[in-house]
Amino acid sequence: MIVKQYIKDFEQLGFGMFVHFGVYSQQGSGEWLQALHGIPAEQYQKLADTFLPKENWAVELAQTAKKAGCKYINITTRHHDGFSLFDTCGLNTYDAPHSACGRDLIREFVDACRSEGLIPFFYHTLMDWYHPDYETDFSKYLQYLRDSVELLCKNYGKIGGIWFDGMWHKPDADWQEDALYATIRKYQPEAMIINNTGLSAGGKLGHMELDSVTFERGKPEPLNMEGAPKYVASEMCEITCDHWGYAREDLNYKGAGELIRELTDCRRYRSNMLMNVGLTGDGSISLMDRAIFDAIGRWVSLFDEAIRKPAPTGIVIEGKPDDFLLKDENNYYLFCYNLPMSADPNVALSTAREYESKFYLKETISSIHWMDNGEEVCYCQKGNAVTVQTVPYRYGRSLVVRVAKITVEV
Repeated sequence: MIVKQYIKDFEQLGFGMFVHFGVYSQQGSGEWLQALHGIPAEQYQKLADTFLPKENWAVELAQTAKKAGCKYINITTRHHDGFSLFDTCGLNTYDAPHSACGRDLIREFVDACRSEGLIPFFYHTLMDWYHPDYETDFSKYLQYLRDSVELLCKNYGKIGGIWFDGMWHKPDADWQEDALYATIRKYQPEAMIINNTGLSAGGKLGHMELDSVTFERGKPEPLNMEGAPKYVASEMCEITCDHWGYAREDLNYKGAGELIRELTDCRRYRSNMLMNVGLTGDGSISLMDRAIFDAIGRWVSLFDEAIRKPAPTGIVIEGKPDDFLLKDENNYYLFCYNLPMSADPNVALSTAREYESKFYLKETISSIHWMDNGEEVCYCQKGNAVTVQTVPYRYGRSLVVRVAKITVEV
């Protein structure tokens, strides 16, 4: 099996931000409104005439992502409506430089990412509601697609990867994947190539050049790579509400606690979590999304070390199917779910005084401490059997998932 270092490096990023942004953002009705609201193309395309993101949109975005603990950002350079945030250099005029803003927004994006130490990734649609050849001359359209991808690979320096979406729209078509991926490899030999399989085929392996499988809004699972020619990573993309693109009337937001649990569920199987934000028409992040990313960032700041390099162990925590252990060199990381809070039973739903975790380790433990406050954790090891006293949270603290660092003797 071929194992490529850039794929292993991608796995250790752990947490990234997904960004949906385009002319549709001005309407605040999601990124599919052209198709699902039945808006005529001529009418819809006039949105470019009022598309005017504020000057510092990309800087604010990158700073928010960094504060949240993200290591990379993946932005929609072109979504299904065919509008490009980058300079298409004459392929058409349906792009940001020819819109009201008159700027290459992808240039601003990559510059902001690099200033904050983040890795830029590019989402690019495969299906296209704008380009006539998509329905009338598919082979010609595919050349247009490759030419577009070539611009993204040539004009913005080193990128983390290209993330495709929409092949599921024409599952039986010949997408000429060899030529598409070869275009990327020519300019970006170590870019991750990812092709989203959509909701219906999460975790499915595909073309040999693909470097990661996807789980769209679904809990990752261990990958069975028996007989696979190449080692691949995995990534789960998730939304904070019900829409990828900004929708002002979507109030069905997930709680920060639920999303923190999803992040740790991803790392249990060494899958990255790519959490989405839909920007408003001027490129701002809504107050609700900003608050969610801020809360997750506070959790990541406490347990950052545990969600990057450590790998799955497969060790079973007796009676606790949600809890798990990761390992990196001489350290294990015990992820504890559903810990109670220390409080009067009249004000807390669960006030248990002890909470044990039992498992088996071959190594001898030298110390265990909570990563969030450095307090030592009581434990007992008899042979390979380990019992850890994972006590309740102190009143005033409830961290959703708590991580204890276990150091073993060399």
